[in-house]
Amino acid sequence: MKDSMLNLAVDYPLLNLFWTMMMILLCVLWFMLLFRVIADIFRDDELSGWGKSGWTIFVILLPFLGVFVYMIARGRGMGEREMKLARRNEEQFRSYVRQSAGAGNQAEELSRLADLKNHGEITAEEFERAKAKVLAA
Repeated sequence: MKDSMLNLAVDYPLLNLFWTMMMILLCVLWFMLLFRVIADIFRDDELSGWGKSGWTIFVILLPFLGVFVYMIARGRGMGEREMKLARRNEEQFRSYVRQSAGAGNQAEELSRLADLKNHGEITAEEFERAKAKVLAA
């Protein structure tokens, strides 16, 4: 067994190893491109259901031709749709952060009001009015 592994290594020259690595890399890149095109087909809101199914069938049945034709016909929009999605995700994230930070501010404000009430600086009625204002904001 050990001799056969050694013979295999000797019979497989370094240039063939580089060529194999290059082919594996190209296959990985090809699948990444294929999945990106399929994701873009389904991400496009302007494309009808029939258009999505047609492009998907074309890309699956004739993958090389389908991907290249898709990139020629709709390649410019791929980047625009990607940027639109990134902007939407960024805006949702910022909105979530603003909302979360706002909830923290409400908690801090209510805590400050409770301290004022406990120290006797405001009455219970004033506390309730201020609390209603903070919760309404």
